[in-house]
Amino acid sequence: MLILLPVIFLLLNAAILTILHLARPAFRYFWLVASAGALAAVVCVALWQAWLPVRFDPLGWEPFAASLSSPAWLVDGRSWPYAAGLTIMALAIVVTSVVRENREPLHWSGIMVLTASGLLAVTAENALTLLLAWSALDLAELLIGLAATGGDKSESVVVGFTARLAGSGLVLWAGISSASSGAPLDLRAVPPQAGIYLLLAVGMRLGVLPLHLPYQEALLRRGFGTSLRLVSAASSLALLGRIPAGGMDSPLAPALFVLLALAGIYTSWMWLRASDELTGRPFWLIGAGSLAVAATLGGNPVGSIAWGISLVLAGTLLFTYSARKRTILWLPALAILGLTAWPFTLAASVWQGTPLLVWLAFLPVQALLVAGFIRHALHPGDSALESHPRWARALYPLGLGLPVLSILLLGVWGWDGAMQVGLWWAGLPGVPLAAAVAWLSLRARGRVRPIASLPTRWLDILRLSRLSGFLWGIYRSLGRLVNSILSLLEGDGGILWSLLLLVLLVSLLSQSG
Repeated sequence: MLILLPVIFLLLNAAILTILHLARPAFRYFWLVASAGALAAVVCVALWQAWLPVRFDPLGWEPFAASLSSPAWLVDGRSWPYAAGLTIMALAIVVTSVVRENREPLHWSGIMVLTASGLLAVTAENALTLLLAWSALDLAELLIGLAATGGDKSESVVVGFTARLAGSGLVLWAGISSASSGAPLDLRAVPPQAGIYLLLAVGMRLGVLPLHLPYQEALLRRGFGTSLRLVSAASSLALLGRIPAGGMDSPLAPALFVLLALAGIYTSWMWLRASDELTGRPFWLIGAGSLAVAATLGGNPVGSIAWGISLVLAGTLLFTYSARKRTILWLPALAILGLTAWPFTLAASVWQGTPLLVWLAFLPVQALLVAGFIRHALHPGDSALESHPRWARALYPLGLGLPVLSILLLGVWGWDGAMQVGLWWAGLPGVPLAAAVAWLSLRARGRVRPIASLPTRWLDILRLSRLSGFLWGIYRSLGRLVNSILSLLEGDGGILWSLLLLVLLVSLLSQSG
């Protein structure tokens, strides 16, 4: 039951905010209610550390399918940092909202629901639990995306949903593969033959394999949009930490490394060249996600957790850093430590066991991500901190400090990758290289036109454009066929056609009987 306490607090808080908004729209303390609920969830997740590992199986069902078992959750040294990162994200978004104009209680309520769903996903113990949590998040993202983008961009929303659905299908296939050995897919001990399926599933859900960018939402970009993106990414990345180091012996590995490196370099370059951090957010998610997938593919699942948590916490700080002031620049500067791979930092373990060629291929990705982080942190932002009330100027740095403090703390305590020296020599070149790239980029601003993309031919290869175009053509053809049938049935002769189909169906059933 201890595992579900933060989920209960978050959902209860969401219900209270919604009821108050409907019953008393003039209520003045929505922000306090939202902050209290998010803080309660953070405290509960922090208290998990006293009992790790913690397992919760509320129903104790017997497996009803060979590949699935009853819903259960597990918190250990690999899932706890993701849970901590998600709750810190929710609290930081609410606290920093004091300097943003859009402070709708329903937005905070949605953030609580998304975070609760993310907690259920990152702590899932088996395939069934994970698929249920993923399905809830995917359906929510589909509905939100269709509502936020409108009809002109609905195709990108559907393509993203289809890719995530295909990733979920691969997890189901991995469960079937595991069941062939006589046991359901338990994420505590993933069988080696299922490892490659799970990695491909995560790659598809993140948009890395094949490369596809999520839609750009026009609304709710700082608060709700940030939580939607980061929760979706974390819920998928958490699976990488469960794949065993020896589960990647596949003939596909070299080709996957090449695709990951190309996708990572392209998206990290686009992240650097984006006009602002929100425009570049899809590139941040895929670039950092490619590093996490590559770490697991290289036999270092703990390193993938480090990249995943860095993506969430550093992203939380930068995407909520809307009011700027020179005196608080030290906060994003400290957040960069989560991306450096220096000893005793959050990402210290990312290069362990990595072959030299893989390190050389992905070092530019790391450097470009850090350089983009520096460049976007130096932008003017949405407003100046001095333009806000004194109480907001006091609370806002506290909200930004939450992910920074978490980055520093997770480097030395709380999970399997803490207190690691790592390959210290591999982490040294990243920051100087990133600083040089950021300096050149800042100098070139306004004088050199940004390079928009890779050559079209290479980009089409990364995105598998012909395959996606073929699948999208099938989707459109099926849609036209369904519309034609519906038009036929709704026309003047619809009743006669319905009766004819009924007669044919009865005839077929009678013959089969």
